[in-house]
Amino acid sequence: MPDLNLLTTLDVLLAEGSVAGAAKRLRLSPSAMSRALARLRETTGDPLLVRAGRGLVPTPKAVALREQVSRLVQDANAVLRPMQSLDMARVERTFTLRTSEEFVEHFAPALLARIAREAPGVRLRFINKTDKHSTLLREGSVDLETGVVDPTASPEVLTQALFRDRLVGVVRSGHPLSQGDVDARRFAQGQHVYVSRRGQDRGQIDDALEKQGLTRQISTIVAGFATAIALARTTDLIASVPERYIAHARDGLHCFALPLTLPTFTVAMLWHPRLDADLAHRWLRACLREVCVEQVQSALP
Repeated sequence: MPDLNLLTTLDVLLAEGSVAGAAKRLRLSPSAMSRALARLRETTGDPLLVRAGRGLVPTPKAVALREQVSRLVQDANAVLRPMQSLDMARVERTFTLRTSEEFVEHFAPALLARIAREAPGVRLRFINKTDKHSTLLREGSVDLETGVVDPTASPEVLTQALFRDRLVGVVRSGHPLSQGDVDARRFAQGQHVYVSRRGQDRGQIDDALEKQGLTRQISTIVAGFATAIALARTTDLIASVPERYIAHARDGLHCFALPLTLPTFTVAMLWHPRLDADLAHRWLRACLREVCVEQVQSALP
């Protein structure tokens, strides 16, 4: 199989027309350059450069090859050179994002508006996230995910924080808990709607209540926070949801700090290393990060 590195050597030799000049340009010794010319002659079956007086002149084949070889070397360098910029206005591509419906509801409108301005040929495909497995990222069927990072997540997945959040209590306006202070006992005595995408019937709130000798009554289990918020707005159920998901939709709702010591959590985006250097993917990650920052800041009191 031909040594493709010889193309660069041949390109320089034909451009310089001199073994000494080519050696200097390639930072090789004259003897190494002479050996390279010998290999080129053997590979092409042509002397390429022949002596004429005190110098060398190209053979007809070398003259015919000069432009072609130069173009091949330039094309190869372009392929191997890292791309420095990308005109997103000319990109046509579909990205698949795996996230919750609540995330789409609260952050996608601003993200889509920005994409429409900067990259009208880009389309987003959202699919619902029902677990924390990274299989779809690894397989390449999903380009980007959002969610609370699991400490046991696959180390091959890259992550970047988007914003911090906390759980808050939500009830309808006029609910008994909308009046007065809400302590752990009052909170536990109500009827609760619990969000579980994996079918579980208890979580960290129940663990925190148990430490105080309390147990709450979970009368309804749903798969998403949007459903829990909707039920809290129209029934006497108490929902515990991320604060960001109700920042712009508090009509008919009363929100309160949970009377429990619970850690805050970080919502992040996740992607596979194969896409880390992809310029279009980098642009999408930057857009998502900046949109989340803007939305979170706009919700601050």
